[in-house]
Amino acid sequence: MKKFINDPADVVAQALDGFAAAHPELRVDTAQRYIARADAPRPGKVGLVSGGGSGHEPLHAGFVGAGMLDAACPGEIFTSPVPDQILAATRAVDGGAGVVHIVKNYTGDVLNFQLAAELAADEGITVETVLVDDDVAVQDSTWTAGRRGTGATLLVEKIAGARAEEGGGLAEVAAAAREVNAASGSFAYALTAATTPAAGRPGFELPGDEIEAGVGIHGEPGRHRERLRPARELVRTALDAILAAKPFDGPVILLVNGLGGTPLIELYLICGEAARYLAERGVPIARRLVGNYVTSLDMAGMSLTLCRATDEMIRLWDAPVRTPGLRWGA
Repeated sequence: MKKFINDPADVVAQALDGFAAAHPELRVDTAQRYIARADAPRPGKVGLVSGGGSGHEPLHAGFVGAGMLDAACPGEIFTSPVPDQILAATRAVDGGAGVVHIVKNYTGDVLNFQLAAELAADEGITVETVLVDDDVAVQDSTWTAGRRGTGATLLVEKIAGARAEEGGGLAEVAAAAREVNAASGSFAYALTAATTPAAGRPGFELPGDEIEAGVGIHGEPGRHRERLRPARELVRTALDAILAAKPFDGPVILLVNGLGGTPLIELYLICGEAARYLAERGVPIARRLVGNYVTSLDMAGMSLTLCRATDEMIRLWDAPVRTPGLRWGA
């Protein structure tokens, strides 16, 4: 294993120190391990908190800022943040209008966010929890009951964040987030496994000519392994899986997401193939985004996400956002 680290046990803590050094415009609490907007809490504004295991950067810490999240809680690598950590972030952004927890559907995240919401309620903070479960590759996995939360998390955080930024109430913001999740589907391929610093070796072995189809963002198994095929065929198979699982009868937002170890040249090639195939299927693309946004450490791979976009979703997608990982119009 070759990585730019000092000690595998301190990677997350030292990365958090570095995040604070890189982004003085945000408030980084290294003791309680959360990142918050510097102006939080904002009286009367619904707070948005998300989080999960580290290793998926820029998700979630990189999406804290105006127009998106108010706070994020990074757990250890591929490990959920703990309830006290989530509660501290919730307190930090509660401006009296309530807080929405955006939770990817992984068992540890679900349980810990649920306990934190209960602790927050004991303190008089109203919390709405929105579960993201967009991955159509498998119904259940080794780490979940039900579908996994993956690429659509970015879309949920962006669109719900815009609704909160313009003054939406707690129920409105939560409804916007749930609508995006319900309208979204994702599918991923892995060419190689991720290597966690603590393990020091790849999470699984793949022969040089095989890939994992429908893999999760921690390397958990997908549908099956198969021979590597041309990108055009892989894109069509992934989109067929999404289109079969969700009704897409109108314009979509397309996310072409790298899993950490795939160069942009390949992601743009994949975007071109996706655009051609969606055009053949009569699915117009209203907006698109290409890059490494919901990663799995250094995994070579990619995911495709489609969201059936209403005019309101597109308006909120286009709204200004200013975060370390996503920025436009501001």
